[in-house]
Amino acid sequence: MAIREQQINPENDLGFGPQPVMKSQPLINKDGSVNVRRKGLSLFNTADNYHTLIKMGWGKFWLIILSGYLIVNLIFATIYVTIGADSLDGASGNNGISYFLDAFFFSAQTISTVGYGHISPHGIVANSIAAIESMLGLLAFALATGLLYGRFSRPTAKIVYSNNILISPYKEDGKGLMFRISNLRRNVLIDLNVEVIFSYNETVDGKPIRRFFPLELERREVSILTLNWTIVHPLDGNSPLADATPDELDRTQASFSVLLKAFDDTFSQTVHSRTSYQYCDMVWDAKFVQMFEREESGRIMLDMSKISDYNHL
Repeated sequence: MAIREQQINPENDLGFGPQPVMKSQPLINKDGSVNVRRKGLSLFNTADNYHTLIKMGWGKFWLIILSGYLIVNLIFATIYVTIGADSLDGASGNNGISYFLDAFFFSAQTISTVGYGHISPHGIVANSIAAIESMLGLLAFALATGLLYGRFSRPTAKIVYSNNILISPYKEDGKGLMFRISNLRRNVLIDLNVEVIFSYNETVDGKPIRRFFPLELERREVSILTLNWTIVHPLDGNSPLADATPDELDRTQASFSVLLKAFDDTFSQTVHSRTSYQYCDMVWDAKFVQMFEREESGRIMLDMSKISDYNHL
């Protein structure tokens, strides 16, 4: 048995064209990012700086902010020390290190426009530097505040996907390809639409190429995501996977790209989520464990920790 031939539609290639998958590298990563590394860009290319700062992890973001704050204050403290020991009135440091610390904390006060008044600049040069630093501080803090607001206000979908994609019993005597999703947040997602694209390597004229086929789903849309949603592709006569075997999927490095779109009722904006499953993520002859149960009061309790739980048949 093998993967069934399907009519090829070039619009289904996800933008990768016929490039084959090599060494099990996914086209789309689990976190939804595209598995493409770019090179040839200028070292000083700034086209992606804003998006990088908005999308990077919180730990890395705060590390960059704090490192930049520390470096700028060190630079200005060095300038104050360089222009002379009499450039700062009120500095109590009686040696090089103490005076540098005075200059550093004066810089921190100036850049944040706090200005406690214990230390003040003396002379045209020192006052000019302090004026430039305060202006840069206002601009820098405005930029950091904008980035922080942008990170909080950016509408995103926090969809949790099951770790595996299962081959499970479907209806009376059939089977289906299944995975399930749920909303990690307590907000309301409405008008959800999901697309699953199956892809695999095929040898044509001695060269491997990638084929892409959208899978027909039992249900492609739901009006509101309240509990979990098990997305099912029936393995019937119309499915390219009806006769596929684990060895065939392994040999062709098959994968499943999941593209989800929904309307976030909180932000009143459309949000997107993506993930992918590789052939090694498939579990044959298994069934998902039910995620929800009822409390004594009759209220439904959804156990998010069971999103990936399944039993072998």
